[in-house]
Amino acid sequence: MNIDDLQYDENGLIPAVVQDAASREVLTLAYMNKESLQTTIETKETWFYSRSKDRLWHKGERSGHTQQVTDIRYDCDQDALVVEVIPNGPACHTGTYSCFTESLLHEETAPASGGRFEILNTLEQTIAKRSAEMPEGAYTTYLFTEGVDKILKKIGEESSEVLIAAKNRDPKELSMESADLLYHLFVLLREQRLPFQDVLEVLNERHGK
Repeated sequence: MNIDDLQYDENGLIPAVVQDAASREVLTLAYMNKESLQTTIETKETWFYSRSKDRLWHKGERSGHTQQVTDIRYDCDQDALVVEVIPNGPACHTGTYSCFTESLLHEETAPASGGRFEILNTLEQTIAKRSAEMPEGAYTTYLFTEGVDKILKKIGEESSEVLIAAKNRDPKELSMESADLLYHLFVLLREQRLPFQDVLEVLNERHGK
């Protein structure tokens, strides 16, 4: 597909939904013209067209919160884009991870129902939000600030706690320590920019064999 073949509106623009490549969270909706789209493809960072300022703008040009592009997909009508990114900080100018933080249906935004394993999706999205916003005092912020060595150390410690709980035949303790281990593993996956979906795909492949 050539970008000239996309369907732009009467102003030469095409809507671009920006999505976190790891957590799959929708971060923002912006617009691109051919020039900003071409620049995005060439630089592998998001560039948009500002309708209010009537110019191209590089996401993060002031804040430093750039977005590394991993893929750009277009829809069946070729008139809308999904831009998958690895965000380097909040997507919203207000300092939040995503521009979409409020719900018309719920007083507090609730995760969509997805069965008993939905908490894993929620956990991944929450950790992604923490890594972008880095709220002061949050334990997840502390881990990201300390870096991969600290995260790996915690995974080692929690693994040992799981072994001890299992050796002691303590179901409650084993549940708690396993939850701690999963949490730290998800932090590591986020630090490595590896979507949990990639882990699930490996499990599916092995199951198929």
